[in-house]
Amino acid sequence: MTNIAVCPGSFDPITYGHIDIITRGSHVFDEVIIAVLHNRNKKPTFTIEERMKLIKEVTAHIPQVKVDTFDGLLIDYMKEKKARTIIRGLRAVSDFEYEMQVASINKKLGPEIETFFMMTNHQYSYLSSSIVKEVAKYDGDVSGLVPDIVENALRRKFNHV
Repeated sequence: MTNIAVCPGSFDPITYGHIDIITRGSHVFDEVIIAVLHNRNKKPTFTIEERMKLIKEVTAHIPQVKVDTFDGLLIDYMKEKKARTIIRGLRAVSDFEYEMQVASINKKLGPEIETFFMMTNHQYSYLSSSIVKEVAKYDGDVSGLVPDIVENALRRKFNHV
């Protein structure tokens, strides 16, 4: 049986922090599905298609990674994909309380599914997509926070070309 894990998120945009968690997860699981959430409560900078394209390009070197999208409950998506593990990155203690709540409701909805928490590499502990977008919006330097292709996409999105 293939050991499939799902790494869900908005990835708006994908950062080196995300890539760190995805890469490390790919060393533990046979297959890692990066599941891009279509969140109706957020107004994303990039479309689902743009995010998926960027993710595919920056993870192309990791053969265990697949990129997909989902809408609705993560647990339903997990069951559809026959995945048994959710990978979640933790940056700081402040992330833990929220992630614990989500993991608890997921366990109630899908008792057979486990959540695998990974501490991000300390060099990315401050990094979030929101911070990257804020810096990029004002034409700040986001090199070292996101891959070049993402940086270029941000420049185009915010008309800093």
